[in-house]
Amino acid sequence: MSEHPRITAPDDPALDELCAALSERADSVEDGRWPQEQLDLCGQAGVYEWFLPTQWGGQQWSDVDIIRGYLRLSAACLTTTFIITQRTGACRRIAACDNLALKEELLPKLLTKDSFATLGISHLTTSHRHLAKPVQRAEPRDGGVLLDGFSPWVTGGPQADIVVTGAVTDDGRQVLVALPMDLPGIDVREPAQLVALAASHTGPVHYDKVFVDEKWLIAGPGKDVMASGVGGKTGGVQTSTLAIGVATSAIAYIAEQATARPELQPACDQLRAECDQLQSDLIGSLLGTVASSNDELRTRANSLVLRATQAALTAAKGAGYIIGHPVGRWCREALFFLVWSCPQSVMEANLCELAGIETV
Repeated sequence: MSEHPRITAPDDPALDELCAALSERADSVEDGRWPQEQLDLCGQAGVYEWFLPTQWGGQQWSDVDIIRGYLRLSAACLTTTFIITQRTGACRRIAACDNLALKEELLPKLLTKDSFATLGISHLTTSHRHLAKPVQRAEPRDGGVLLDGFSPWVTGGPQADIVVTGAVTDDGRQVLVALPMDLPGIDVREPAQLVALAASHTGPVHYDKVFVDEKWLIAGPGKDVMASGVGGKTGGVQTSTLAIGVATSAIAYIAEQATARPELQPACDQLRAECDQLQSDLIGSLLGTVASSNDELRTRANSLVLRATQAALTAAKGAGYIIGHPVGRWCREALFFLVWSCPQSVMEANLCELAGIETV
């Protein structure tokens, strides 16, 4: 595997080269194997530097540049890009915390392909929160905390060196830690058999009275540490961005087919115009020039990716329904956005659209 040049901006030609390499390998995720080669390519190209401050050796791209980078990567390979979002979420929470020793210990390695961190925080944000008791508990101890329970959705758990996870104390406080995966009592279960993105190796990680030294502490114990600014809030625009990336690939396929089948052109033009407008509004929301909420953008992105991929399947006909054709993979990947960190208001809006119910 040849070394890829380092990418320093969203318009860097090296990003074109990386995306071409990822796209060539995108179908390989269908067999469920962890995409190590793709992730190594991203590490060689400096992708993991985009998200971290310069003081730690990162490139500290702006939010808009990060979105532009994610749009390109997700159009090339959604599975690889999704894994990167989980890695990035963990790294940014570590980088934003007050624990200087923790940052000095972990961040230099996480800038490269040689170490992998991921998130295990869905139980504090969207998953399993309806249950009477928290699924992961923290008991403060001298010099650290004791974790007991499980994280239901951890991407790349079998490959992780560090999992950023959280738990709740008996009095309702939260704690967030960078958990080394070689501690006694950690049990990484078999990844879930997902409809798509199975190669992300997303599944539960169980903790049986795992003692975590205070040196691994990111935040807490305290109230609602997930909203305390330690690395960004959940439910941001990155999920919408990845949906737009998948829709872009589907629309490009329809455009390619339309060169020989002009009857496809009107649908292609309509979908492309909608995609361009949504991408413009998403970037405008970051710049403050467009007054669109994250939930509104997510609702539109979910709708677009579902319709664009199914339109591509219609254009592909029976060939697209055969395993190995990218259109079938895009259709299954589009379903992921209905369940990935999907806020209640977005879920309700998507349900109304699917049921043909008009909303005001």
